This record gives sequence, structure tokens and C-alpha cells, in this order.
Amino acid sequence: MSAPSAPPAIEIERVSFAYPDGTAALSEVNLTVAPGERVAVLGPNGSGKTTLVLHLNGILAPTSGRITIEGICVEPGSLAEVRRRVGVVFQDPDDQLFMPTVGQDVAFGPANLGLSGDALSRRVLGALDRVGLAGMQTRAPHHLSFGQRRRAALATVLSMDPNVLVFDEPSANLDPVARRELAELIVELGHTTVIVTHDLLYAAELCPRSVILDDHTIVADGPTAALLADSDLLGAHRLELPRCVTLSGLYPGG
Repeated sequence: MSAPSAPPAIEIERVSFAYPDGTAALSEVNLTVAPGERVAVLGPNGSGKTTLVLHLNGILAPTSGRITIEGICVEPGSLAEVRRRVGVVFQDPDDQLFMPTVGQDVAFGPANLGLSGDALSRRVLGALDRVGLAGMQTRAPHHLSFGQRRRAALATVLSMDPNVLVFDEPSANLDPVARRELAELIVELGHTTVIVTHDLLYAAELCPRSVILDDHTIVADGPTAALLADSDLLGAHRLELPRCVTLSGLYPGG
């Protein structure tokens, strides 16, 4: 008898969401992400990209529809486990770094799960090592460069040992070297990854697959290179590659 197949890492089924004032943000969104996939979420401002990914660990709850993470329905009774499995790295690292030292920030999540002593120390040092910040646990976050703070924010997520990583505009405000280093790190980590970005080249470099969100729903889903080569599609949804850029040599898929 063959082993049962693993459930999707992420399954979003007919999800709609409206804010308390009635403003619609998502409408009948469907999306399935397989374990190990890297998927970019593209779209113009106000299309609902960040709203969508904040549903993945229960920060927001859908008005209607259903979301599952590795077969676990995202609902009030499962939020602790869902938030262990799904780590969100926000656009502004200062939203995640609030303790006096980097080490204390990275320890905060696993300590609240009950980890302590040597086990907690190993978890903190391991997470910092994975993001290239070994030896910086006693540094104050505000003494780090912006790129280092973004990696420290990622370490606070990795210390929870998640299976799914979600990044909101990861390349924003990074210099070219920090941008490249973060891209290499994301690939090296090998997690199921969802990246919200306006940076179409970053999407092409990192994600074999992309979806375009506009008017609060997914209007396109396919290989990133194919979507970005469709100038009519991009134009219809206020997306644009930098001038004089071709997709030759960027992420080929697979």
C-alpha cells in the first residue's frame, strides 16, 4: 500500500474578507501551494496582497471561506499550532524587534512555547547562525544595519521552527548586496515560501510560480517567467518591469 500523499502546505478556498467598515479586501480567493514551493504574490497597491498573507497565520480571519495549513484549518482553536508552522517576516523589521538585544528578540517566541535553558540557547544561536548573524546575540537591534535587522527579524521567525515562511516586501529598502544575500538565504533555507512583492525582478529570481492579485481576487496564476513576459497582462494590472530589462537568464522555473 502506498503512503498517503502530504496535504498542501497552504490551501485557500473561496476566501473573502471585508474590514469592519464594510470595505472589501478579498473576494473568492482560491490558492493551493505545495510543500517546498516558492510563490510570489504580485499586484498593484490596494489589491489585497498583504491582507491575504495575514490570513495564513490567523492575524486576520476570513469573512467567508476556509484556509488550511498542512491540513490544519486556521481557526481560533488551532492558532497556536498554525503560528508555529507559519512564520511571517514583516516589511519593517522594527515591527518584530522590540527587545533590548537581538538574542532576546530571537528567544521571545520559543520561550513562550516553554523552551528554556540550554535548549533555548541552542535554538537562538542556531537561528542567528542560519541568517549569518552568529555572535550578534548581545547586540542592540538599533545598532544593526537595515539589512542585518531584516535578517534578525527572520531569525525570530526561524527560532519557532516553522515549515512555511511568508515575506512581505523582503527586498524593500535593501542595498544591492543585502538584497542578493537575502535572496540566496531564502533559497538556501528551502522552506515553503510565499513572497509578497512589488519587485518583479525579485519574484523572477526567487519564485518559479507567481500569482497576480487585483480587484481583491487572483486574476492570474502560472510560471513567473510566463506571467512577466505578458506585457498586456502586466499593463492591465498596473505592473511593470524596469525599462531595458529582459527576463533572459532569470529564474527558469523548476
